[in-house]
Amino acid sequence: MARLNIVLPAMGEGVIEATINKWLVSVGTMVREDDPIVEVATDKVDSEVPAPAEGKIVSIIAGEGSVIKVGETIAVLENSSAPSPEESEKVQKEVGRVRDTISEIKNEQKEVGTLSAELKSRTPSGKFLSPLVRSIAARESLSYSELDAINGTGMDGRITRNDIIKLLESRKKAVEAVKAVKAVKKEDKSVSVQGGDEVIEMDRVRRIIAEHMVLSKKTSAHVTSFIDADVTKLVNWRNSVKDKFFANEGQKLTLTPIFIDATARALYEFPMINISVDGNNIIKRKSINIGMATALPDGNLIVPVIRNANEKSLTGIARSVNDLAERARNNKLKPDEITGGTFTITNFGSYNNLAGTPIINQPQAAILGTGAVRKMPAVLETPDGDVIAIRQIMILSLSYDHRVIDGALAGKFLKRVKEILENYSSDTD
Repeated sequence: MARLNIVLPAMGEGVIEATINKWLVSVGTMVREDDPIVEVATDKVDSEVPAPAEGKIVSIIAGEGSVIKVGETIAVLENSSAPSPEESEKVQKEVGRVRDTISEIKNEQKEVGTLSAELKSRTPSGKFLSPLVRSIAARESLSYSELDAINGTGMDGRITRNDIIKLLESRKKAVEAVKAVKAVKKEDKSVSVQGGDEVIEMDRVRRIIAEHMVLSKKTSAHVTSFIDADVTKLVNWRNSVKDKFFANEGQKLTLTPIFIDATARALYEFPMINISVDGNNIIKRKSINIGMATALPDGNLIVPVIRNANEKSLTGIARSVNDLAERARNNKLKPDEITGGTFTITNFGSYNNLAGTPIINQPQAAILGTGAVRKMPAVLETPDGDVIAIRQIMILSLSYDHRVIDGALAGKFLKRVKEILENYSSDTD
């Protein structure tokens, strides 16, 4: 008959001892390999120790409640037959693993001893603190009062490593909650309401517009370039044909269709303005679909889209502009008439504003602002020298996404729009 000492196995990193909670077998009990024989408790976990081989328990050395170090014998097993080579090899590997663990634990014990040396082994109320618990408490600067407030989950209410970890996690969450509250207070931009002030809640459309504008500024690196254009010839031409145009086409000819026509031509020549950004990809749009920002009676904005503007005549564009603007003001636009735009124009001149820095209509990459046309003194070059004359001048502003559109390209595009407007001719001539 071969006898085998059953030792307390390594119970995990940092565990150097365990308490015998309850024996599941008694002397004389026959066990099979891996049958649980005893329940033990450590600072980290409660677990069962299995039988290392088949046989009979002939001696129980460690009594219930005793504290045993890793590697010490807790019982003796009598095996009815000599262990097989495989079993012997398994036992030797286990012994080697236990020795390695003990060596690692000895090094850790030095740190544990140093950190826990100044802490007493019991709290003021008498709760036992193991060296490991004391070392963690010292490392995390836990006070005795904090330790005393812990309801230990170990045997006899003993404070375990897990209890300490839960306390630290709870304290961390509390600190994060305080930080979050402070951050909210810091970010709180609420405006105080004074006597006589009226609070007006945004309607659904205004909230959508607000979110869209904020998103655009967060998404694109906005840059705005400006150029002025002498549109004297254009204004004179439009004034000379508008009545005839209305008589023949039944449509008013405003400056807006002309701006859209000129922009569509320039976009056709500079297709890298007519783009969108998708992650690290640039999407060069095949169609030139120009949206026109339109003010609604309630003060909100909507952007109906003129599709394939570069393929339409001035008459076709004017017809689309008038139709879309009218139906926009009467809330009769269809969903597909306000989607799919690749470029947008907004007219500041409608309210006699000189210029502006419009926000890009995502996912587009640029937007053109047209300012008021005003009579201004300007210097003209003539064969007889420079002269000052009264001219019709307007300012064009182009906001563009600097991530994908550089200043040189934006400048060339803006200059081309200016040239087309200053020398405008249409199919109605």
